[in-house]
Amino acid sequence: MASTETVDRVTSTDRIFEELYARIVGLDLLPGTKISETDVAKSFGYSRQPVREAFTRLANLNLLLIRPQRATIVRPFSRDLIANARFVRAAIELEVVRNAAQSRDVAVDADLKSSLRAQQDAIAAEDTKAFHDLDYDFHRLLCLSARRPFAFDLIATNKAQVDRLCVLSLTSTEAMETLYADHKALVQALQEEDAGVAELVLRQHLNRLDPIIDAIYTTHRTYFDE
Repeated sequence: MASTETVDRVTSTDRIFEELYARIVGLDLLPGTKISETDVAKSFGYSRQPVREAFTRLANLNLLLIRPQRATIVRPFSRDLIANARFVRAAIELEVVRNAAQSRDVAVDADLKSSLRAQQDAIAAEDTKAFHDLDYDFHRLLCLSARRPFAFDLIATNKAQVDRLCVLSLTSTEAMETLYADHKALVQALQEEDAGVAELVLRQHLNRLDPIIDAIYTTHRTYFDE
C-alpha cells in the first residue's frame, strides 16, 4: 500500500509540476504573481503534499520564489540568473553541435528535417506557441543527433529561465523566420560535417537574445527583480 501511495503522489506531483511549468514559461502566470498551495491543491483535487513537492521542483528551477511566512510568487526575471543560465547552456550546446558535426546519428536526420517543415508550417500559420514548442524540441533533437541525449536535461534546466523571455520575444513572423533560418543553417552544417560553421551558427543563434533581453527589461521593467 505504501508503495502505491508513493507512486500516486509522484504521479500527482509530476502532473502539477508540468502544468504549472507550462503556465509559468508560457506567461499565463506572470512574474510576481502570487500562487497558493491551497488554491492549487483545490484546483487539481489533490492534497497539499504533491503541490508542495511540485513547488519545490519549480523553485529549484528558479521559477517560483518560496518565502517563509509570506506568499509564494512566480519568480521575477533576474538578469544575473539569465546570464548564468545562458553561459551554461552555451557551453553545453556548443559541445553538442561539435559532436554532432563530427559524428552524428544519421537516424535523427529525418526527425530534424520533419522539425524544420513543422516550423515552416507554424510560421505560415503565425502560430507562435507551436513554433516555441518546436524550437524547444529542435534543440532536443540536436542532442540526440550528437548521441548525447542526457545533455538536453542540462540544457532544459537552464532554458527555463530564458524560455519565458522567448515567449515575449516571439511576437512576429519575422522573429520566427530568423530563428528558423538559424535552425536550417545549423542542420546543413551538421550534414556537411562542418563543426566550425555549426558552432558559428549556434553562437549567432544564442546571441540573438541579447538585444531582446535589453528591450524586455526596458518595456517590462516590473517583471524583473532588480
